[in-house]
Amino acid sequence: MLPDFELSCSIFEQNGLKLNREIYNKLDSYAEFLVNYNKKINLTAITEPNEILIKHFIDSIILYKFVDLPQNSSIIDVGTGAGFPSVPLKIYRPDLKITLLDSLNKRINFLMQLCDLISVDAEFVHGRAEDMAKMPEFWEKFDFACARAVANMSLLSELCIPFVRVGGTFIAMKGPNEDVSLGARAVEILGGDAISAQNYFVGEEERRIITVKKISQTPPKYPRNSSQLKKKLL
Repeated sequence: MLPDFELSCSIFEQNGLKLNREIYNKLDSYAEFLVNYNKKINLTAITEPNEILIKHFIDSIILYKFVDLPQNSSIIDVGTGAGFPSVPLKIYRPDLKITLLDSLNKRINFLMQLCDLISVDAEFVHGRAEDMAKMPEFWEKFDFACARAVANMSLLSELCIPFVRVGGTFIAMKGPNEDVSLGARAVEILGGDAISAQNYFVGEEERRIITVKKISQTPPKYPRNSSQLKKKLL
């Protein structure tokens, strides 16, 4: 399914990453399962092997280059969709503890079957972030919360930062022109420190990774419910 092993190794190296046969085999099985499953349930518009390798897998794993992820860190992937970025990252760094959160049960079903197929250990949570974040088992329990999403930084911050323990980090993987200032007020309200942004390239496409260190507890009223979120951003 993916480009052959030698070519895939070369593409990884071009992006400052290494690839071994074990990781390649799991990613290859992931790609094949994703494309086949995508025929019955829409999970991704990217189905060409080279693009899956670069735009899904490398673009997920490259997070490890820009964020210090200590051994055995816990990560919740908010709105994970088809498992990006956390499942490729877990394949690359098996020590990480990942929780996959999505509001659509059909995506969770896909992820459960995928992780069973490629022997990836993960926790699966079906629900909306604004509801799950207030549950005691998830409230400020994670070292990292990550999202690879198009949502406004203010909204994304409100959905993700409540999951992060004090001292942990919220990570947003965005387009290169994301205006980080749009999330500044929300970050401050939610207990975060100043927003940091780094631009990088995956293949020929520019990306931006945004990180927020959590320095104080999130007020218990956040995140607000879905109707409040829709009415007004922080």
